[in-house]
Amino acid sequence: MMRKVTVKDVAEATNAELNGENDSQVSDVTHDSRQVAENSLFVAVRGLTLDGHRFVEDVMRRGAVGIISELDQPPDFQGAWLKVLDARTALAQAAAVINDNPSHDLNLVGITGTNGKTTTTYLVFALAEANGDQSAMLTTVEYRIGEKSEPAIRTTPEASDTNRFLRRAVEENCRTVVMETSSQAIDLHRCDALRFQVAVFTNLTRDHLDYHLTMENYFNAKKKLFDGSLGDVPKSSVINIDDEYGTKLAGELKARNRKVVTFAQNTAADLTAENIAVSLIKGTTFRLKTPLGERNITSPLVGKPHVYNMLAATATALELGYDLDKIAEGLKTCVGAPGRFERVATGGEFAVVVDYAHSDDALLNTLKTARGLTNGRIITVFGCGGDRDKTKRAPMGQVAGKYSDLVIVTSDNPRTENPLQIISEIEKGLQETNCPYLIIPDRREAIHQAIQKAKPNDVVLIAGKGHETYQIVGNDKFHFDDREIAREALESFGER
Repeated sequence: MMRKVTVKDVAEATNAELNGENDSQVSDVTHDSRQVAENSLFVAVRGLTLDGHRFVEDVMRRGAVGIISELDQPPDFQGAWLKVLDARTALAQAAAVINDNPSHDLNLVGITGTNGKTTTTYLVFALAEANGDQSAMLTTVEYRIGEKSEPAIRTTPEASDTNRFLRRAVEENCRTVVMETSSQAIDLHRCDALRFQVAVFTNLTRDHLDYHLTMENYFNAKKKLFDGSLGDVPKSSVINIDDEYGTKLAGELKARNRKVVTFAQNTAADLTAENIAVSLIKGTTFRLKTPLGERNITSPLVGKPHVYNMLAATATALELGYDLDKIAEGLKTCVGAPGRFERVATGGEFAVVVDYAHSDDALLNTLKTARGLTNGRIITVFGCGGDRDKTKRAPMGQVAGKYSDLVIVTSDNPRTENPLQIISEIEKGLQETNCPYLIIPDRREAIHQAIQKAKPNDVVLIAGKGHETYQIVGNDKFHFDDREIAREALESFGER
C-alpha cells in the first residue's frame, strides 16, 4: 500500500522553496494541463513552443493543489507554490515520490544506443518471462505489463507517465521492467530519479544531430544513464566494446570502479559469439561464450546485428541472476520486435523484408545482413523523415547506393517538409555511387514497383518505418503499414 504524500514531502524531494499550504495530500503530478485532476500538482514547464505558466489559472480551477515552477510565486496566487531550479528535474523527482519510488521495488533495466534498443528490450523481456518472472517493458512499439499492451506514445515516456507505469507493474507483481531510454529523454530528465539495476549500451552512430548538434553531446547524453547523473549509479553496466564509444564508456566507468560487463563479436569481451551462421530460412546460430559457460544458440532472428542484441540481452539476464540454460531456451523462441528485419511471406522465390533502419549506420547493417543472405539482387526502398536530422540524408543515400543493386527513393514521414526536397538531399549521396535508382515519392507506389521488379533470389528491403502503422504528411497522420502494402503488392502480382 502506497504511503500518503503531502505537498511538503514533494517540496523536500525536489529541494523546492515552498510557499502556501504544505499539508495537502498529493495524488499525482503532471506537466500536461489536460491530465490535471483533483489533488494534482502541475509542473509549469517552459518549452520551445508552449509555456506551462499559461495554464496555471486553469489547472487551479480544476482542483490542482499547487504549482511547481522555476519562477517566483505571483502576488495573487492562492495555493501551494514550489519554486525549483529545474522544472523537468522536479517533475521526475515529484513523480517518483508520489508513486512511492516504484523503481526501488523492481529490477529496472535501461537500454540506450542508436540501434538495437527495441529488439534488445524485447529480448530481455522474453528472457525474464522464460525464467518465470512476471515482467513489463516500455518500448518504441508498445508499453506492456505481462499480456496487457497499449501502443507507445513515444520511445521513453515523460517521467510522470513512467512512474505511474512502474507503480502499476509493482502492483501487478512484476519483478523485472525493461525500458528503452532515448538520448533526448535522458537529456530532458525523463529518466531522473529512477533506480536502474542494469544499464545497457548497444552502440552509438550518427543520428539525432538536429537535437544534440555534435556526436560528443550525443554521447554525453547517453553516458548519463551510466555515471550516476540521473540519481543512483546502476549496479551493472552492460556495454558493447566493438563500438568505439562503448569502449570509451567502459574505460571511464572502470576507472571509477563501476561494475562493467562487456560484449563483442570482434573483440575480447566477457560475452562473445563464435561460429555465427545466418539464414533467411533458418535464422541465426552461434556459439555463445559467457563467464558462466558456453551454449549453442539458435534464434529466429536474422543477422549479425541481432547477435549483438542477443549478447546484450544475455549479459543483462545473467546480471539479473537468470539461468543460462533458460536464457538459451528463451533466445530460441523470441522473434524480437516488430519491424526489425521482419520477413513478409511471399510464397515465391524472392524475399521481402521490412526494417526500421532510419540512420545510415542502421541501413548499412541491414543491407550487409541482406547481402549475406542472397545471391540475387537487393532492391532497397527508403526515404527520410521530415523535420528530423538532415545530416544523415546524403549518407543514407550513399550507403543505399553502395550496397544495393537498385534503389527506389520515396517518402517516409515528410511531416511539414516538402517530400521532393528531402528526396533531393538523399539523391546527393546516391549520385556518389554507380547504383541505378528511381524516384517515386508515393510510398505505396514505390513498394509496388519494387516487388514488381523482383526476380528469383532477390531481396526487397523496405526500410525506415518498420513497425509504424502510419505516415505523417504535414500535420496529418494516415494509416500506412509497409507490411500491409507489401502483402497488397504481392497479391496484386499473383504472389509470384
